[in-house]
Amino acid sequence: MDFLVETASPQVSDKVRLKQILIEDEDFRDTFVCDDAVFNRVVNDEEIFLKISPVLFFEILLRRAAKELKQASFTVERAGSGMKVPVFDTQEVVDLLSKRDLILYLAEMLASFIKVRSYALSFRAREGVWRKIQFNDLDLQTLMNFSEAVDENLRFGFYKRIADICLFVLGMFSEYVEREYRYPFSGEVRPTIGLRARISPEDYEKEGRKFYRLAAEHESAKSLDLSEVFWALHGSFHVATKPLKFISERYLHYKKKEIFPS
Repeated sequence: MDFLVETASPQVSDKVRLKQILIEDEDFRDTFVCDDAVFNRVVNDEEIFLKISPVLFFEILLRRAAKELKQASFTVERAGSGMKVPVFDTQEVVDLLSKRDLILYLAEMLASFIKVRSYALSFRAREGVWRKIQFNDLDLQTLMNFSEAVDENLRFGFYKRIADICLFVLGMFSEYVEREYRYPFSGEVRPTIGLRARISPEDYEKEGRKFYRLAAEHESAKSLDLSEVFWALHGSFHVATKPLKFISERYLHYKKKEIFPS
């Protein structure tokens, strides 16, 4: 709250009282998050993560994207040839981002990719033989395999993370997805390397929708009050990539690799 108050209302004398109001009144707080001075400071401060949390950082960018897209006539998509084409769907994007729980979820989701965690698990391959598998929480194929192998009560975290990866990669790094799947000039699909198949943009969307549905149907989603968010992302997955692409191209661009080093 200190950052919001100092940036949006530096002239206020009773800052303690103002911070209390921001805590108590969500709508009033949101006006501070959407403030132009707050956005400008966030995108220009090289040490911003020393002053605010990653979640607040991304919430500020998401709300700014919603504000700018509300004034826009269309979003832009790349055709198979690489040519940019206008798509008149900004109202759908704005409607999706008008859901407060969803915008906060997206902010937390983006923040979760700043640091990728690595794991090592040992398992018994057969009697007397143990093997170790190493992976990280951006390893889509391994997470999919685990989601099928673990007990039902443990699957929620895998469902959620898999869906989040699909949305994150397709939204923030759409150019990488296309480049890794097809040759840029011929448009031909690149050959598979090793045992892992290349994933097309269409498959990222298909799997993302599928796993948000599985997450929404899981009992844990109900207890965490996330069912509606997951159903919204399942039904509007493609639309949900739009604000992420907007943020990626307009606000972050060359900073992406610094923010998401993995």
